[in-house]
Amino acid sequence: MSEVPPTRMNQQVFKGKKKAAQSGHRLLKKKADALKVKFRDYAKAIAETKGSMSNDASSAFFSLTQAEYAAGNFKQKVAEGQLTARVRVGAGVDNVAGVKLPVFSKYETGVAADNQSLGLVGGGKKIQNVRDKFTVLLDMLIKLASLQTSFATLDEAMKVTNRRVNALENVTIPKIEGVLAYISRELDELEREDFTRLKLVQGKKEEQLAVEEALKAKAVAEGKAPGKENDQDITAAFDAQDDADVVF
Repeated sequence: MSEVPPTRMNQQVFKGKKKAAQSGHRLLKKKADALKVKFRDYAKAIAETKGSMSNDASSAFFSLTQAEYAAGNFKQKVAEGQLTARVRVGAGVDNVAGVKLPVFSKYETGVAADNQSLGLVGGGKKIQNVRDKFTVLLDMLIKLASLQTSFATLDEAMKVTNRRVNALENVTIPKIEGVLAYISRELDELEREDFTRLKLVQGKKEEQLAVEEALKAKAVAEGKAPGKENDQDITAAFDAQDDADVVF
């Protein structure tokens, strides 16, 4: 703090800094609260998705076992077909209190399925049931991936925001307040010194005036008018004709 000159201008500058720091702290506090609420929502949604996903996964793989029992081992026929994705995953962005969170969504590519002939001999209904079950499982996987990615991003953003809030609350604002207190103390000390100096000067002037008044009163008491001792013409003692001429 000693490197800050204790002036009125610096006092106004640091008051502005304190106001800006307090405004930033208030806004970051609101942002941290909003992120905390969203963080809890994501945690709850992840727990619910994982709980339902375990049942969906077990149901999907059990239906696959039933289809293989009814239609035989059809995995080889699926692998020999055209392996073009009918479903793809797209990425979007969700803005939460200035934090960009990734959001995944599923969309159809429009490619026709080339394995519709599976199950004609037997087990077609079971194979269709497998498609439906694994489609539901895929939706849950995409939803869970989106939630967990956003959850991790939100957790990191919360840590950064909380660090900034703590830095402003425990370091920056107290430091600015300490500088302002130092400047106020120094300015008060300077004002006291100026006041003391003015009192001393005023006291000296009053003493001088008192001495002059005493001298005047003494002169009046002795019958001498003040200022008469200098009325005699001092040039009368000199004769200008005695001076020699100056030749240039």
